[in-house]
Order: sequence, then C-alpha cells, then structure tokens
Amino acid sequence: MGILRQIALGAVALLVSTAGAVALSTGTASGQCGTSAIPASATSTLGAVAGYSGDQLANAVAIANAGTALGVSTQGDIIGVMTAIGESGLRNLTYGDNLQGVTNPDGTQTDSVGLFQQQHWWGPLATRMDPAKAASLFFQRLLTLPGWETMPPTAAAHAIQRNADPNFYTPFYSVAAQIVGTLMSSAGGGACTIGGDAQAIAQQLVQAADTGRLSGSVPDHIKEIRWIAQGRSVPNCGIDLRILQVLLLAVQHFDRVQVSDINRACTGQIAGLGTKSLHYIDGGGRAVDFLSLNGQHLTGSDGLSLRLISLLDPIMPIGAHVGQLDCRARAGDTVATMRWKQVDDYCTHLHVDVGLNGNPLVIQ
Repeated sequence: MGILRQIALGAVALLVSTAGAVALSTGTASGQCGTSAIPASATSTLGAVAGYSGDQLANAVAIANAGTALGVSTQGDIIGVMTAIGESGLRNLTYGDNLQGVTNPDGTQTDSVGLFQQQHWWGPLATRMDPAKAASLFFQRLLTLPGWETMPPTAAAHAIQRNADPNFYTPFYSVAAQIVGTLMSSAGGGACTIGGDAQAIAQQLVQAADTGRLSGSVPDHIKEIRWIAQGRSVPNCGIDLRILQVLLLAVQHFDRVQVSDINRACTGQIAGLGTKSLHYIDGGGRAVDFLSLNGQHLTGSDGLSLRLISLLDPIMPIGAHVGQLDCRARAGDTVATMRWKQVDDYCTHLHVDVGLNGNPLVIQ
C-alpha cells in the first residue's frame, strides 16, 4: 500500500527589485547558485530533528543526495534514511554484528559496517564506509526491486537488507520522513539573480545550450530561445518572460536540463489539451515540459522533480500550474505547494506553466 507524506516547501526567501529582477537568497555568503543536491550546509542551522543531529543529519543528507543522483523518488530517500536509522542510528559505524559474536547461517562470522551495516558481499570496506557510496549500493538494489514504491516501506527495506524481522523498520519511517522533509525544506535555492530582460536571459540560456547544459528533444524548441537571444520576433514562436526565468533558474541549479515542449504553436504540435494548452494558446510559450535533469528522466514524482518543484513554488504567480499530480499520487507522494495548482499529466516529464494572467514571478 502507498504511504503518503507531506513535503514542506518554500524555504527559499525571495526579494524583488524595482527593476523587476527576481533575487533568490538563502542567507549564505558564498554568492553561489544552489545545486540539485541538498548542500552540507543545510544542517548547519538545524538543531536536532526528531532526536537526530550533527553527523547523523549529515549522513541523512548523503543518503538523500545519493538517492536523488540515481533518480530515486523522495519515497526512496525516506526508505533509505529509515533503513539507516534502523541499522546504525544514522551513525557511520566501523563495527557491526561481528563484535557481538553473531554468525551467518553458513557459520561464517558477519562483518557488517557503516550506515547500512553492509557485509563484505556488498563491496570493498572503503565503499561500505563511505556514506554516499554505501547509500548508492542500497538504492541500486532498491531500484531493481519490482513494485518497491507501492510496498510498505519496511517490506521494501527488508527485501534489500534481509533483516530477521520484516517489520523491524516500521517504527523509523515517520522519523525518516520528518528528517528528509526538514532537510529538503532547509536546503533553500542558493543565491541567484534572475533579471527581467528576456533577450539577456535567452542569451544566457543559449550559452548553456552551446555548452551542453541545456538541450531539447524532437521537435527541438531550443531554436525559440535562440531567436529571442538574437532579438528576432518570430510569429507564434515567442516565450513568456516568466518561462525564460524558470528555465534559467533550472539551469543555475542543475548540471544538465533537458526540455521537450515550450511553444507548440511554433512547431504545430497538437497534443495534450491541443490548442487550449498553455504551450499553444494565444501564441503559445507559457509552459515548459522538463524531460530530464542531470541526465535522469523525470516522472513528476522522482526526487529531482520534487527538488525543482520546491525551488520554484515560492515564486510562481497565482494561476500557475505544475503537472503530474496523479503520478505523485500513484507513487505515494503528497507535495504541499503554496502558490500554484497541481494538475494531472503524463508521467513522462514535469509540466510547468505560468497560467494565462500576466502576474510576474513574485515574493511569497
């Protein structure tokens, strides 16, 4: 059965200048844009979360980031943290059952270590003692487990860990969900500034496209951005300023961004809602479909989709929409958004639009 959970969003503080630029600030002094990963600094301002603190929360960050890097949903991140709580209390232990005189069924002594108490058949000792690498080993196996996202979390963890008690991990699920939700909402978006000049934004996006950080699919809508960068006005091929701003935020926060549809009126695509789609209506260009982030295909319920939603939610205009509500529901996700409406869509991308009104990206 699916387990629903609320992810707290909106940790990003926003400032809007009189020139119309949208500035994102998390109070950091580095001036660097954030990334899709939860930064280690996210734990610096936190005390204890559900009784866990310090290195324990840092280890939870490593687990969540390892899951996201492999395209695991937030449900998977929670299962990973839940498992590590049960196995090690989120401590990277240099010892395990071998010090307790426990033996395997074949009579050999166990040698479990690390966050997940992984034994030698999981990999080299150095790998098992590296929180991120140990978590990757766990998630790689989880992803090969058919139907893991719809299993009770303890059953999914048990299938990987083979604990003596299949219900062993149950008490740790709600705690893990609280930790992951807090870390995600504390991560913020980094310090980035998005101007209000469409041509200047398009030129930055073209630079990202030319260096391989922004790409399209078929048909390729990147040409629409190139025309704006060149100062050309091509009928029915424009892109709403707010969509350009959303694209630039994505490029600033993720290493690689791939989009499918932007302005369908430009390419003549009649799909989804057809001519009523915000990709098409009134000249088109009021929506963008994100196909993949950091090389991971998006479903709307995976960890990278949720990171992008959390980044954008505080600044989206009222009347905007984010897709894949039904996809998240099927995966057991309930994401609380503040500013935009969640709508159903195919689980092959993440749909973002700014609605039909002219409201700018705004402060919360």
